[in-house]
Amino acid sequence: MEGTNKMAEPFDEEQFYFPNDFKVRDMLAGMKQSARSEEIKKRSKLDAEDGLVCDEHDQFYRDHKLLLHLFRVLAVMPVERKKGRIVFSWLSPTCIYAYVFYACLTIQIILVGSERVEILTAKSKKFDEYIYSIIFVVYLVPHFWIPYGGWSVARDVCVYKNSWGYFQLDYYKITGKSLEFPYLSTLIVIISCGSLICAIVFILTLSALLEGFTLYHTTAYIHVITMINMNCALWYINCRAIGNASKSLADSFELDIKDYCAAHIIKHYRVLWLQLSEILQKLGNAYARTYSANSLFIITNITVAIYGFTSEIVDEGFRFTFKQMGLLVDAGYCSVLFYVFCDCSHNASLNIASRVQNSLMGIDLYKVDKKTIAEVELFLVGIRMNPPKVSLQGYTIVNRELVTSSLATIAIYLIVLLQFKISLVKQN
Repeated sequence: MEGTNKMAEPFDEEQFYFPNDFKVRDMLAGMKQSARSEEIKKRSKLDAEDGLVCDEHDQFYRDHKLLLHLFRVLAVMPVERKKGRIVFSWLSPTCIYAYVFYACLTIQIILVGSERVEILTAKSKKFDEYIYSIIFVVYLVPHFWIPYGGWSVARDVCVYKNSWGYFQLDYYKITGKSLEFPYLSTLIVIISCGSLICAIVFILTLSALLEGFTLYHTTAYIHVITMINMNCALWYINCRAIGNASKSLADSFELDIKDYCAAHIIKHYRVLWLQLSEILQKLGNAYARTYSANSLFIITNITVAIYGFTSEIVDEGFRFTFKQMGLLVDAGYCSVLFYVFCDCSHNASLNIASRVQNSLMGIDLYKVDKKTIAEVELFLVGIRMNPPKVSLQGYTIVNRELVTSSLATIAIYLIVLLQFKISLVKQN
């Protein structure tokens, strides 16, 4: 009788499950896994080398192509889109336009730069008065590294951009849905317009506040400042896109392992995660020259501007003159650009690993088979051995620590310069 009562009870899967016996669990999960495997197998037949297939799933390019067009207009990055791929050629029409545009702009910058040098040599008598002319000359320097920091790395940029197409196609193969970047296209329009407006306002502000900066000279600086702003905007957009991709990857991974935690599912996501981590590394390597030069320019500008401001205070006191305000605007503007550059890199690196790692740590290993346990361990080892970091070809890691280390370097140079200033004051 006792045995009959037990057989009459409703079937409870958890009641009959033991850690060392996977027969019931495997039988129920096998149906889900087989259907899921068939879906992935069917989508895996899509050819990544087919330009039309990549173009269909490359939502990132469609969202940020306006930014690429603007960089072509500015003659900074003359790349083109052909058959679902970003390509570069030294003899393409886009590149020829860049040569002509750059040559014309170089003539204008040389004319303005020569006048700035004349002001520097003829009208400056005191050491501190050199500061204002030095800042104007320094702002012309970024124009001359465009061939080195822009055109020469165009092929690396193409490799980075095209890796987004492969990643989005693989994401579709595994998850069954296309990768989305919420509000990215709208944000790019706002940031692009804002970069141009900020450049114009910044140059006109310096022209009004600092001596010797005529309205005619601003024509040579608009392109340079716009290019610097757009480089910062490009970095932010790329880091934001990586953040969106990591969030979508983590969301899909959590749903899949919640429904059916299987070895082949974790394996697919491990490969996908490694692809996204590699994209982050390719971002730093592709733009290493551009943003290394940008960082050096910004740090130099901040140092010179803050020194000029403190030197004015030592000579005339804290009176908020036009010169002091102009130098503060210069230092503050460059500081904001540098912080945005470091902060968005830090957030992108942090977002890739955190949620996926937490999901893996939350898997109950007593309820999965040995193959799944092995895949979980491999995934965790892969995250630990390949930490997602933005490295400028190994020269530096771009994160918030770069802000503090750069501030320390600026402080050291300021101390040296101010000691030299104080010694001059004592001599006089």
